Amino acid sequence: MVVREIQEYAEVRTKARAYLCFIMSRNISNMGLTENNLDAHIGKQLKDLKDALPQAEVFYAIGADGVQVSRNVSKNKKLNDDGKGSDRSGRAYFYKTLAEERCVLTDPYPSLTTNNMVVTASFPVYDDDGHNNLLYILCVDICLENILKMVHPSSVDSTFGMYSKLVYACFSFALLLVSLLLFVKGVSSFLHLGMHVDSIDINEMFKATILLTLALAIFDLVKAIFEEEVLGKEKKEGAGDGHQTMIRFLGSIIIALSIEALMLVFKFAITEPEKLVSAVYLILGVTALMIGLSIYIHVNKAQINKLQK
Repeated sequence: MVVREIQEYAEVRTKARAYLCFIMSRNISNMGLTENNLDAHIGKQLKDLKDALPQAEVFYAIGADGVQVSRNVSKNKKLNDDGKGSDRSGRAYFYKTLAEERCVLTDPYPSLTTNNMVVTASFPVYDDDGHNNLLYILCVDICLENILKMVHPSSVDSTFGMYSKLVYACFSFALLLVSLLLFVKGVSSFLHLGMHVDSIDINEMFKATILLTLALAIFDLVKAIFEEEVLGKEKKEGAGDGHQTMIRFLGSIIIALSIEALMLVFKFAITEPEKLVSAVYLILGVTALMIGLSIYIHVNKAQINKLQK
């Protein structure tokens, strides 16, 4: 599920950064700050941030040298410890804030404190002379699950997301039953043909093959839906990160129709040669589906690459 959350975070990262930076800018200021009241000033702002962002886990401040200058502030008593003096100069949120001189939001990373996937929003505070003298950087660690709930209502862990997963799971189970019934029926039809080759009806053999092919296609579709929509597994590369269920569904149809076309060629060649043209039309239809699917994947991949540039 973490992979799915990371994918969703990548989609809403810009929105998340704008929201967090707005909240932090409203609660952070250097007004009234002096060398004598630095600790008290930082402590008050950390408390204000904790009230403004109740979903966050830990709040703290680091100096211009990357060393933490405040205690960890958190609503969780286990996290509300004394982290003052910790060296955070190697953390991405520190050197990115120094380089960009603005509020930044990191990629998800495992927290050493909570062992959860978190993101860190950092906000630099400068003196009144401008960006020449960095006073400190206020940082907020937020669990990846919570940041999605804050800025992405359709998150996999939201109420609608859980309902959606349940619906997909039910449909997957129903389709799985259909696939199993087709498989049983196909095997039963095949076994009824008997073991005597001379008495086997070629039409019945084709019907059994069609049932087994449909069972395989539906099972492959169930597998794609369940893995993507319920388990939230990462989408495979090479498909332009498009909707994997759609690609797998069309792929299953193409495979099934290809097998049917092949069987029709042999069947009509043996029993009704004048109907071979119908099999040719089916093959042309399968070819058109393959071309359409290839164009869909290519266009989708080109759009994804364009957005990532």
